[in-house]
Amino acid sequence: MEVKKLINLSELSREELMDIIKLSGVIRDNSAYYMDDCHGKIMATLFYEPSTRTQMSFQTAMLRLGGKIIGFDNPQNSSVSKGESLKDTIRVMSGYADIIVIRHPLEGAAYAASLYSKCPVINAGDGGHLHPTQTLTDVVTLWYERHHLSNQTIGCCGDMKNGRTVHSLIRCLSSYKGNRFVFISTPELQMPDYITEELTEKGVEFSFSNSLEESIPELDMLYMTRIQRERFPSQEEYERQKGVFVLDEAKLSLAKDDLVVMHPLPRVDEIAVEVDDDPRAKYFEQAEYGIYARMSLIIKMIKGSSKKELPEVPESTHDFKCGNPRCITQTEQYLPSLFDERGDELVCRYCEHTFVQH
Repeated sequence: MEVKKLINLSELSREELMDIIKLSGVIRDNSAYYMDDCHGKIMATLFYEPSTRTQMSFQTAMLRLGGKIIGFDNPQNSSVSKGESLKDTIRVMSGYADIIVIRHPLEGAAYAASLYSKCPVINAGDGGHLHPTQTLTDVVTLWYERHHLSNQTIGCCGDMKNGRTVHSLIRCLSSYKGNRFVFISTPELQMPDYITEELTEKGVEFSFSNSLEESIPELDMLYMTRIQRERFPSQEEYERQKGVFVLDEAKLSLAKDDLVVMHPLPRVDEIAVEVDDDPRAKYFEQAEYGIYARMSLIIKMIKGSSKKELPEVPESTHDFKCGNPRCITQTEQYLPSLFDERGDELVCRYCEHTFVQH
């Protein structure tokens, strides 16, 4: 698998994704066999915002493969605090490491990093945009818990607007035949247009709901998400949204016997503790699947990267910057302005926000 970057899970072919899924299961059952697969290799984990599961899952995966870890989990403890650009950090780190994992609060940061890296780059979450390795974890979980990825009704509940895990999951599962989606949220936190437009173009069925209780009986999988305080401009706006949707025993009693309940974690108050003992609750198993999924991905990407070389940075396609205030191009001014045309719209390659051409 020759993939120099994983920014969006859709960069993998259906066959490549299934290879990773199947290898994840093999590793789970035979983990000792892979303990030296990355001996002598180094992973740089560059976490510009807090993380527990994602960071430690990647670190655990690399250590179990016999590799080593460098990096930071607080940019204030690195040269970033001195004003170092993302480009310079990546150029240096890609000389030190064999693979880079980056999490950043700004959308498109992982793609920007891949433009200046001599080694493979994995997106571990870029703002409210995408989180492909969480999606990889989710589909690995779904495959081994339900044994197929198609012909399912998938409910996504909580913060659809800022939920990068949801955005990535929908994109992935929408490519499988017969899947339909139910988006359960408040109007203020509804799914971004670029996701719903993509589903419409693919002919994928989806609907909106403001009631978890009414929607849960039809679901085969329920993907709960927290209301993300860090994505809100004020505490007051966050307080108005939190606690609206809570999965408890009463609601779960209305669901199918083979429902799979998933959550990327951390949980706040959106799943009652009483649900943990229900056999349909798979979020803790999901976190463990994440280690095997990332071990599989690391093996495939490192073995598919035969030599270190800088990619050719594309030239700007337009003479203006993206207008999304959360786009990485707002702070890293040297980045080329890159847009793709879609009808009368321009789509930013970094954050995928769309703008009408005038």
